[in-house]
Amino acid sequence: MENISWAVVSLVLCVAIGFVSPADPGAPLIFIFGDSTADVGTNNFLPTSMARADFPHNGIDFPSSEPTGRFSNGLNSADFLSMAFGLKRSPPPFFSLNATYLSNKTFGGVNFASGGSGLFDITGKKSKNVVPLAEQIQQFSTVKSNLTAIKGGRRVTERSLFFISVGSNDLFGYYHSNSSIPKEEFLSSLLLAYENHLKGLIDLGARKFGIISIAPIGCCPSQRVHNASGGCLEDLNDLAVTFHSRLDALMSKLSSEYKDVKYALGNAFEMTINVIRNPLPFNFTQVEAACCGAGKLNGESFCSPNATLCLNRDNYLFWDLFHPTQAASKLAAVTLFNGGPQFVTPINFAQLAMA
Repeated sequence: MENISWAVVSLVLCVAIGFVSPADPGAPLIFIFGDSTADVGTNNFLPTSMARADFPHNGIDFPSSEPTGRFSNGLNSADFLSMAFGLKRSPPPFFSLNATYLSNKTFGGVNFASGGSGLFDITGKKSKNVVPLAEQIQQFSTVKSNLTAIKGGRRVTERSLFFISVGSNDLFGYYHSNSSIPKEEFLSSLLLAYENHLKGLIDLGARKFGIISIAPIGCCPSQRVHNASGGCLEDLNDLAVTFHSRLDALMSKLSSEYKDVKYALGNAFEMTINVIRNPLPFNFTQVEAACCGAGKLNGESFCSPNATLCLNRDNYLFWDLFHPTQAASKLAAVTLFNGGPQFVTPINFAQLAMA
């Protein structure tokens, strides 16, 4: 993220939040897909899911200190991006929907993201009981059908933005399984799955994609604990870098095949590593340890009511062993919305809405 002061970043977001009003008839509908980086409570509705955050200390900085299912001390990037486009926060999770919401004049979209999910159906499904991306897209198909009956199909597709943040769990699964599948073969398979998911959404009318690639997940506290020096796992980071390069090529290919498809690709790796290497301009003083957790770097267990909790949460990059703090999510959303080509290509999310 660019070397600008935290005060300036906050000001930029304030301007962004004024972009449109929630009731603005020209405001885009927002549909969000992905994993725990964007989940706002999907897994709360899955009683047997092992990937949940609907308990303290999660949500300690949310209004009324309420744990909402977000893997955060407060809001996440899905919320801040949605706010930039005029919503109060992220649209609600799919499982919470009812006919009243769908027919409401201020309907703003739906969040399908499920913590622990991935591009592959198998990722997180067996061990954690989550909603994989393919199933999330099926859910969107159901929503579209209902909305078409209520509002008309053109409104659903022409005014919609599709945000996707997924892939980290697939990389974690591959890396820690010590798979015999060569890296290039695995990544080719993973990007083929991504392409098929995107084409599925295109077939359903999606045309504007805001894609968030994979951050330097080798630098998460949970991964640093596997390095005797406490440093990042560079082999895992290399996977993330290569994934972004492949995803960039895929998006370029799809936009050539489908002339009316527009996209903004956020380079989450560069955005985050920039902060890790130079944290002070962004008001971060701790970029290695988690704010909430236990053990070395607070990275050996998830945030729970009995976990160690930091006091200066806005100064931490990581909330728990995997996820960013509210402050970090806010900074990421600002960069995605207004950032330059170092971090978002070929256009940023604000320009995507106008494209």
